[in-house]
Amino acid sequence: MGEQQSPSSDKRKKTPKPETRLAMVRRARRINRELAEVYPYAHPELDFENAFQLLIATVLSAQTTDLRVNQTTPALFAKYPTPEDLAAAQPEEVEELIRPTGFFRAKTKSIMGLSAAIRDNFGGEVPGRLEDLVTLPGVGRKTAFVVLGNAFGVPGITVDTHFMRLARRWKWTDQDDPVKIEAEIATIFPKSEWTMLSHRVIFHGRRVCHSRRPACGACPITHLCPAYGEGETDPEKARKLLKYEMGGRPGQRLKPPPDYPGEPAPAMGPIE
Repeated sequence: MGEQQSPSSDKRKKTPKPETRLAMVRRARRINRELAEVYPYAHPELDFENAFQLLIATVLSAQTTDLRVNQTTPALFAKYPTPEDLAAAQPEEVEELIRPTGFFRAKTKSIMGLSAAIRDNFGGEVPGRLEDLVTLPGVGRKTAFVVLGNAFGVPGITVDTHFMRLARRWKWTDQDDPVKIEAEIATIFPKSEWTMLSHRVIFHGRRVCHSRRPACGACPITHLCPAYGEGETDPEKARKLLKYEMGGRPGQRLKPPPDYPGEPAPAMGPIE
């Protein structure tokens, strides 16, 4: 007759119960609170002085870095400060100015097209409603929420590649579609948190929780992360993976907010 197992040994062999939705929501909100302490200065990383500049910069930021956009837009905005100016520009001249951002022909078509639409349909003013913004050429929900949240103070969730990656890593969602992710995340957090949540998650994704080699060993929220261990766990090696001000380097903005802890980015020069 074999040895009987004690109840405690049976318990040890049981697989952990799946996380309930309530537990996930509590964990997600705690991540947001702790990221707020890590990044009290979280902000949009595109330089802008008004809604039009932010809209143009956001469109230009596709498939490139915010730093490259910030290095490019001063000359663009100096020459074409208003939608009317940009709509009436020579495409070849605009292409040359925005060439460093990549895909410059398609982006020129978009920013000139949206400028013309703002001029013709909205009296030369960037509209402050989602349903209007998404009618503009080259403007989808992600771009619209960036503009609404940061130029108009309208709460929105910006689901870019960083936000999507971290939301899935943290088991907030298993969706792949940005619109579905946005809808799911909106049920987890109060509306008043949506814009700042977006900044904090994107900040963390750019600085610590990278796509290929997350700096797990230097991450301040490992105790809340179900994906801990996917990246470098050695603290010294992980610290070397940190980017921007956390790694002792400038951020993306040439004109960062007053409370930004790092140095302004260089006006010219290659991106790391």
